[in-house]
Amino acid sequence: MFQLGLFSENNKDSLRHFIENATGKNVSLTITDNTTSILSVKGRGKKFFVRLHWMFMHAGDDVLEEVTEFIKKRKGRTPLITTFIKENERYLRNKPYRTASTGITQGRYHNLREIFVSLNNKYFGGKISAPIAWGKKSYRWTVKNRTLGSYSRSNNTIRINPVLDKKNVPHYFVKFVVYHEMLHADLHKEDKNRKRSIHSSEFKRRERLFEKYEKAVSWEKQH
Repeated sequence: MFQLGLFSENNKDSLRHFIENATGKNVSLTITDNTTSILSVKGRGKKFFVRLHWMFMHAGDDVLEEVTEFIKKRKGRTPLITTFIKENERYLRNKPYRTASTGITQGRYHNLREIFVSLNNKYFGGKISAPIAWGKKSYRWTVKNRTLGSYSRSNNTIRINPVLDKKNVPHYFVKFVVYHEMLHADLHKEDKNRKRSIHSSEFKRRERLFEKYEKAVSWEKQH
């Protein structure tokens, strides 16, 4: 969830459309690097005026959907947003990273591009087009209680937590995490015109089709 990528006006437009589709309102979106007001909303008639810190440009769908719920209701619990901000607090002290849109796929132990192509051919008929890359380095090298991957619907990008690029992380588990995010990329197309469940019954059914599903789930629970 902490991964950040290319900062651009095109992504800003995509994010604005994402918020408009989710809220049913016209949205004026301002991206800031304000560290005291990370998310603010003002409503005027049928239009929302939203100010977001730039870190949200590449948050995963689960975080962005909680953002849109907050924008609509302007109250309620926001555990995903809170966690996301805590995981990215170092960016509150820095300007946006302007990275290549392609990102890095070759890790020290695992090549995300090779994994992506293999899974795309085996499970998705080669139809997943989302770019994939490792996220930014984290200094907390544990798997448990970490977001291991994210799919951003606003810019159709998959990011994988580099905590997985370790010798003792099984290749099949990295593949499972990539497969999980590719499922999000595939299924979101079918859910554009109806209310989404992040992990719907169909998502869970297809997730179990992964050839080493039980083994991967078991490994994650142990780590």
